[in-house]
Amino acid sequence: MRDNYMSSFVNDTPEYEEILRKKDLNYITQYETPILTHLQDEDYPLLNFIPHIWQTGDKFYKLAGQYYKNPSLWWVIAWINKKPTESHVKMGETIYITLSLEQTMALINYTY
Repeated sequence: MRDNYMSSFVNDTPEYEEILRKKDLNYITQYETPILTHLQDEDYPLLNFIPHIWQTGDKFYKLAGQYYKNPSLWWVIAWINKKPTESHVKMGETIYITLSLEQTMALINYTY
């Protein structure tokens, strides 16, 4: 089975029989983690960014909801800024939010 953004496989083999029985499931779908690339220095001028000064209460998912209308895309803001979690951002630090989600996804080699 192939998802639109990452490959997946179904565990319906005998090794999983006990787990499936206990969970009353026929199969478990597992997804591979996509391999993404970081933006190269020459990629940044290709994108339009809006700067955001990090404040108390800021969360990547809130910013993704505000700018991308989808909080689950929080990781795009984290990835672009090379900040894996909010704890890696200091108060008053400027982070950048890309305004072209499609172009950003293409540059980091992610299809959604």
